[in-house]
Amino acid sequence: MLSESDRVVLGHVSGVFGTRGWLKIHSYTRPRENILTYAVWQLSGENQWWSHAVLAHRRHGAGLTASLEGITQRDAAVACIGCEISVERAALPDGDAGEYYWADLIGIEVVNIDGVALGKVTRLLATGANDVLVVEGQKQRLIPYVLGHHVVEVDLAGGRMVVDWHPDD
Repeated sequence: MLSESDRVVLGHVSGVFGTRGWLKIHSYTRPRENILTYAVWQLSGENQWWSHAVLAHRRHGAGLTASLEGITQRDAAVACIGCEISVERAALPDGDAGEYYWADLIGIEVVNIDGVALGKVTRLLATGANDVLVVEGQKQRLIPYVLGHHVVEVDLAGGRMVVDWHPDD
């Protein structure tokens, strides 16, 4: 079984589609259809993960649906609602310079350009215009993830991000 660091969450099961076990998928990938390029997904449930081969998939309106190996009836699909969908980190393509997966930024220490510790990234928000870092420290800060403007440097190996952000903001 994969460890948490070997797995990257790409979406979750948001509902069921039909009577033959098809799942409605909410994808966190950009574009959202990228989640469909992975042949095997792990689904979470009750503090465990199960691997399922993706047998078929399609767009349905603005959403996505998928049929997974071992989930062939509606009742089994209903039990998957709310499950996270992850893939092996090794299956992800390498990003270009300056591109990072959200999963890599979670937990990274954030300091401003003066060296003042602001906290750690606990999650990111997609706002449309740009992503926003949620940084938890003495207080919660919402910092736009704009490389070269607010985000000055990201050092994944060192577990540190430098931002141009005043500690009182």
